[in-house]
Amino acid sequence: MDRLANTVRPYAWGSTTAIPELLGTPPTGEPQAELWMGAHPGAPSVTLRGPLNEVIADDPVRELGAAVVDRFGPRLPFLFKVLAAGAPLSLQVHPDLAQARAGYAAEEAAGIPFDAPHRNYKDGHHKPELLCALTPFDGLCGFRAPAEAADVLAALDVDSLKPYVDLLHAHPEEAALREVLTALLSAEPEEIAHTVTEAAAAAARLGGAHAPYAELAHHFPGDPGVLAATLLNPVRLQPGEAIFLGAGVPHAYLRGLGVEIMANSDNVLRCGLTPKHVDVPELLRVVRFEPGEPRVLRPEAGPSGEELYDTPIDEFRLSRYVRAQGAAPTDLTTAGPQILLATAGRPKAGDLTLEPGESVFVPAGEKTELSGTGTVFRATVAA
Repeated sequence: MDRLANTVRPYAWGSTTAIPELLGTPPTGEPQAELWMGAHPGAPSVTLRGPLNEVIADDPVRELGAAVVDRFGPRLPFLFKVLAAGAPLSLQVHPDLAQARAGYAAEEAAGIPFDAPHRNYKDGHHKPELLCALTPFDGLCGFRAPAEAADVLAALDVDSLKPYVDLLHAHPEEAALREVLTALLSAEPEEIAHTVTEAAAAAARLGGAHAPYAELAHHFPGDPGVLAATLLNPVRLQPGEAIFLGAGVPHAYLRGLGVEIMANSDNVLRCGLTPKHVDVPELLRVVRFEPGEPRVLRPEAGPSGEELYDTPIDEFRLSRYVRAQGAAPTDLTTAGPQILLATAGRPKAGDLTLEPGESVFVPAGEKTELSGTGTVFRATVAA
């Protein structure tokens, strides 16, 4: 078992206080957006044996187990994070596995440098993800019904938005969403920026459910992503609740602290609310125009105190243990790799006591016992 030293990514949207409060460290005044736990080459966790990606590469069968290597190759198939959003993240989607493989192969064949800002596909893997809230957490997830989106836009009473309202009423649901999102993202920049400014002022006057769009425009003035966001479902997660995001689902996180687990990939297609590379045609090719309310997940109680967040993904499995004083130790030994993260109390993994924000990597098959008091999130691979 290896105690992990993890990298904090200082993205501009990160909270300046949430991760330091979890870790019990003084804030630096700089944004601290994501704490990465895993073997992603962009920011691998470090053990006493070396960087985790190198430890795994030296003996993948020993660290991951033969079944995981046979199924996913000699790499940890998931990436685990603490995510702290102090400002909105980009409006984005992730490709499915076939799209990721094709996109990666095409960009490799085109000779696009791996670190080029305009490169979309950093690897040939998909990136489904699950976010579980540690504090109240706000986001946007999946398309609303077009009639509901039309009502949101109509309430702003902006003349230049009325054609979009009409389009949302005029077509079958998926066609209406496709046509309106395409029109918003392809509009002449100066004209759409003026519309965004008017819409933001109206949203600020209305307040309530419209207030988030005024805030988005404050962070990203003139960005068509502000209007695209009105097509999505607002979601508020309470602590312990989670949301799963599959391929092609448009989403943006707005604020809050949570733990996030995903397939070990860095493929993101953005269409707004970001200074990073935006590729509207590729995003429109990948996004799924399927309206529907997002399903909020709550953990399902299992044996030995495990609470499982059930998802249809093989690369990862997330569960939680909330251990009370005097609870009997729990055997967590499993045939695959796992990362254990403490978020409250002072639980013990084997002989290692974990403070909030601390984590350990447990190689496949290693005898592992969880004891003590507190909350632990367990990241593993689906059986």
